[in-house]
Amino acid sequence: MLTHETSILVLRKDLRCNDHPPLHHLGSGDHGYEYLVPVYVFPNHQIDLSGLIPGDAQSPYPKPMSQVGNYPRCGPHRAKFIAEAVYDLKESLKAIGSDLLIRAGDVADVIRELAQTLGKNGHHVGAVWMTSHEGTEEKADEKAVASLCEEIGAECTIWVDEKYFIDDRDAPKELPEIYTTYRKICEPLRDKPRPVLPSPKPGSLPKFPNMSAIPAQAEPFVMPENLDELVEAVVKPVASFLEDPPKFPDKATSAHPFKGGESKATERLLHLVQSEGMKHYKDTRNGLIGTEFSTKLSAYLAQGCITARQVHHCLLGYENGTDPTFEKVDGYGAGENEGTKAIRFELLWRDYMRLCHQKYGDKLFRLEGFKGYQNGNSKNDNGTYDKKAKWKTADKSRASPDQNPGPERIAEMVKRFNAGTTGMGLIDAAQRELLHTGYASNRARQNVASFLSKHLDIDWRYGAEWYEMLLVDYDVSSNWANWQYVSGVGNDPRGEVRIFNPVKQAFEYDKKGEYVRSWVPEVAGLNKLENVFQAWTASEEDLKAAGLADNIMVTDAIKRIDFLVDQKPAKPGKRPYFRRRGRSRGGGAAGAGDSRGSDAGATDAGSEVQGMDQKTDISTSPRAPSGGDRGGHAGHQSIPNGPGMGPGRSPRGHRGGGRGGIHRGQRGYQGQHGSYRGSQRGYHHGAPYNGNQHHNAGGGGGGRGYSRGGRYAGPGYHGVGRGQWDNQIPQQR
Repeated sequence: MLTHETSILVLRKDLRCNDHPPLHHLGSGDHGYEYLVPVYVFPNHQIDLSGLIPGDAQSPYPKPMSQVGNYPRCGPHRAKFIAEAVYDLKESLKAIGSDLLIRAGDVADVIRELAQTLGKNGHHVGAVWMTSHEGTEEKADEKAVASLCEEIGAECTIWVDEKYFIDDRDAPKELPEIYTTYRKICEPLRDKPRPVLPSPKPGSLPKFPNMSAIPAQAEPFVMPENLDELVEAVVKPVASFLEDPPKFPDKATSAHPFKGGESKATERLLHLVQSEGMKHYKDTRNGLIGTEFSTKLSAYLAQGCITARQVHHCLLGYENGTDPTFEKVDGYGAGENEGTKAIRFELLWRDYMRLCHQKYGDKLFRLEGFKGYQNGNSKNDNGTYDKKAKWKTADKSRASPDQNPGPERIAEMVKRFNAGTTGMGLIDAAQRELLHTGYASNRARQNVASFLSKHLDIDWRYGAEWYEMLLVDYDVSSNWANWQYVSGVGNDPRGEVRIFNPVKQAFEYDKKGEYVRSWVPEVAGLNKLENVFQAWTASEEDLKAAGLADNIMVTDAIKRIDFLVDQKPAKPGKRPYFRRRGRSRGGGAAGAGDSRGSDAGATDAGSEVQGMDQKTDISTSPRAPSGGDRGGHAGHQSIPNGPGMGPGRSPRGHRGGGRGGIHRGQRGYQGQHGSYRGSQRGYHHGAPYNGNQHHNAGGGGGGRGYSRGGRYAGPGYHGVGRGQWDNQIPQQR
């Protein structure tokens, strides 16, 4: 019997024909295979497959649930997007003379049955090819397929994943711990990406076998015969995952209405250049409403519907004036502009997050993160919730006996955080948008992550897992590494002191309250912005008129941030609002001396194509006002690591400081960064030392002090007693 040499190509997060190395090679004819079976397997360890089972039959696989929050690994938005992308690829392959086999289950099991059945029908499977991807399950699948190939005598080839900006083979051999250092090594970025590979020409790929030689989907699963039925099947098991979720507001619209697939990704990319969205990206990327404020390419990049170097080369055609498609677009042929430059920064940031994942592996999912691993923690365990740890958990079996609030309260807080009923307007709007659409802006994501991890001190992995479930653009490296970064356990040198004030952020980025009002319609009837952003600040009369008097966001706001709005700033450029943390918690401000270091801890990473951006935007500290009715003394000095060695840490500030009449609070020690909260623990410093040992002071227990921090270049500033207020945290945004 004549046998046909056949190869199998396993497609996963590389759902495209263009710029696809294995397909490009198979289209060249230099491989020796007569037949090719491209196959996509809906993975049992990431997608709930129970919707593909008819009747009362049971799945042979456990439901894919997260480890900390017990959430589904893949929610409805991404499941739908993936199904659309798979069918789009199927149509693209058909157009060039091939096809795509769609299956569900365990990848190695599917390949085994496929190879056996093909063998019984005159085919010899001589090779199985797949592209390497990051992730615990992805690597396990690659090993399982390699083992299977050895068993059946087939060649196994794991191709390098080339959907990123700079090819791994061209990247630095040693990965710096700071993104800015990595970026500077890679610059100039326009010169780094490799050329884009063309799609196989029609008829160039090996033939697709007759379906009679291919096994049906293994029971108990039944594979739908069209896209609509497939979408329904993969969405149904995860359509309901939250008790009494908020309704989709009448006046809200999705910022991510886009369908999955390579053809849709290409349409979006061309639109971004033709509409000048790329040119103006740097100016618009922090928007909150609409489809045009950012690229919305992240979901396509995550599933491999398009590659970063395709984006880069499309920009080159516009910048260099070589692609006539863009000849009517402003800036055509004028070279790189601020917008296109910023896009490349974001694409490189995605590279960097993935390389961090490669470097630290499963430490990506540890409670203490990359930083804990570097410090000797979390190497062999999953972190700790003991009384010395910052983190709080809803897990009664693991919580410290003296955890405050207790696990029951934390469980309630997490539930309300997920549902968007915390009482913090910007956070609630972002969480509801995510819940209903699978998307939230970069600015919103940063604030949400900071709120959970730094304002509430709750295990950041609850948030990372919730995002994993709901994000349409989820990428394992970008999601988890960015959550670590914002939560202070990743590779942000300023991690623990970089805190986002969600009220201040709302005033800056939702200037009219349109975003919060659209997604949290309960507060739409409140007139004052401070009330929209925190409903509990409204008067009883206004709350009653808006029907909010008994609303849990008012009666039990999870976090209250006292915040004044000053409509007449005393000096030009002075930010017109101040944060106060609580009453009777004053503290003399610590000094803010010249650090004489660079801002190497700040990344240039921006928003949308990466997931979260952490770029620092902090103004220079003005001189603090004098006066005050309570004196204070500075807290302990920090413990420096020594010249040029890294960040120091400030221990707890002293309590106390008696009444001092109209006395100035004591001058803080000269140091890199300014004030710490009085009467509370000192904050850690992030900026590296640069050859000098500096001191920093924890806040005293006395009066209020201002130290609006930033890139300090001058002498230390004076801490000032001032009643019952406490200091402005220098890294707060």
